[in-house]
Amino acid sequence: MAFDGIFVSALVAELSDKLIGGRIYKIYQPEVDEICLVVKNRTEEGNITHRLVISADAGIPLIYLTDKVKENPMVAPNFCMLLRKHIGNGRITDICQHGFDRIVEISLEHLDDMGDLCTKKLIVEIMGKHSNIIFIDSDGIIVDSIKHISHMVSSVREVLPGRGYVYPVNGDKVNPLDVDINYFMNHMMVKPEAVAKVLFTSMEGISPVAANEICYRAGVDGSSSTTSVHLAKKEELFREFERVRLDIEDKVYTNCIAYNGYEPKEFGSIALTSYGNIQEDVPKLGASGLKKLASPSEVIEEYYSKKTVVNRIKQRSIDLRKIVANAIDRTAKKYDLQLRQLKDTEKREKYKVYGELLMTYGYSAKPGDKELKCENYYTNEEITIPLDPDISPLDNSKKYFAKYNKLKRTYEALSSLTVESKLELDYLMSVQNSLEIADSLDDLTQIKAELIESGYIRGKRDNGKSKKQEKSKPLHYISSDGYHMYVGKNNFQNEELTFKVAAGDDMWFHAKNMPGSHVIVKTEGELELPDRTYEEAARLAAYYSAGKGSPKVEIDYTLRRNLKKPPKANPGFVIYHTNYSMNIEPDIHGIKEFNQ
Repeated sequence: MAFDGIFVSALVAELSDKLIGGRIYKIYQPEVDEICLVVKNRTEEGNITHRLVISADAGIPLIYLTDKVKENPMVAPNFCMLLRKHIGNGRITDICQHGFDRIVEISLEHLDDMGDLCTKKLIVEIMGKHSNIIFIDSDGIIVDSIKHISHMVSSVREVLPGRGYVYPVNGDKVNPLDVDINYFMNHMMVKPEAVAKVLFTSMEGISPVAANEICYRAGVDGSSSTTSVHLAKKEELFREFERVRLDIEDKVYTNCIAYNGYEPKEFGSIALTSYGNIQEDVPKLGASGLKKLASPSEVIEEYYSKKTVVNRIKQRSIDLRKIVANAIDRTAKKYDLQLRQLKDTEKREKYKVYGELLMTYGYSAKPGDKELKCENYYTNEEITIPLDPDISPLDNSKKYFAKYNKLKRTYEALSSLTVESKLELDYLMSVQNSLEIADSLDDLTQIKAELIESGYIRGKRDNGKSKKQEKSKPLHYISSDGYHMYVGKNNFQNEELTFKVAAGDDMWFHAKNMPGSHVIVKTEGELELPDRTYEEAARLAAYYSAGKGSPKVEIDYTLRRNLKKPPKANPGFVIYHTNYSMNIEPDIHGIKEFNQ
């Protein structure tokens, strides 16, 4: 993540705009390392209440505004009680960033017990495992902190009540707002290190994500050494850095989240163009792109809420993925073995011919002969038949007929077994594709029910009809021409869409010869759809298939009435003999998702 000096700068601008002049109405501490300040501020529109969350959690240190109300513990911790005593009903006079570091200073004034006006500061250090919330008085003396750091923990800086507050050491890093072209060229670009590393190790508040973004904009490989970059490229690199710096100075921020499909990858307050173009909504499955938001607080809330959901889905799906992967591996090995055995049976006709020819020409073979040359009356060509010299030509003939009959039986058995194994493998691959598409816990519940129904997991069968599974709905899109398009996220949904939701005149789309979602277009009785709707439905079918990483995918489409489900077939399996096909790119940008 890019919770760097640039992002803190954007946060400070937001907090300053909304909180300065406001009074602290409530203070509570919902977590061990987290406090919440409820601030009321007067505006021309009336009184507005803001909730400021400050977390010094070692894993996810944060500071942001939120509308959500966290549960207040019954007994307030000591640090919370101390803040209530000193700054309860206090007024926020200033919010600033220390240098360009990840340190936010909140200046406050309040009346003491004697009625005198006092000033104090709440210092928030957003620094990973070293994060802290420190309360100091007007003389810079620490009143208390949410984490106490003694000399036993850190020999560099103590954070204890009664000690003078000292800012964390940032080494020899400089403030990027003070960097000019001379310093950039003569002090930074002369270091024999990777270009991106030089940027984020030389300037405070510049993260690896921001450094790589600047390199990307300048067309410079961030991993290449400064010694290999030409002067003209270094100058272009500085110009891109200067554009970012000027935006920060002018408080022009692009608060955004970089998505890879439904999963948020990075966030920042500059456009992370290396992750794609800015979009209005969350990019779809398998795609990359940026979603722009109005404020850094919104970025934090959405990023971590979506990240939590994605991580929870990944964690919950581990067992299902393992079961499916093992079943695929087992079935694929069985299928490959059956195909090799089936190939071996191709010799059966040769043995049959050997037997018949020996029955006809065996009289000409002499005792002890190891082969017999004769005319193959099927091809009118000479043929050489290997013989066992220890047995008669008649017994050799019987031996070849026995081989033929054995291979014939094997062929007949394998002909059906290979079909069954291929169907099973295709089915398992479709379940694996469903796991890739799943974007909620309800989707996983439905897939698990499907695996129970198919016998891959032990459990009570309920055919996917429980109330919990009913919450998982197919994806719903609207074509540019206004037609409703539905995409099944698993085989239960595919089957329901195709055989319950779709009418006979509706159109059905599916990737040819590969696992994928059923796509249904509701025609509303119209005889012909616009070409653009056909293409958009085909793009959906390509996108939600195993071929989504290919440049183009072949899509079959036909009327729903042309589909049949064989008896005892797996969920979602259909057959059809009348269809059209098209090759299409698996790209769904521009296709509008329907939101009720």
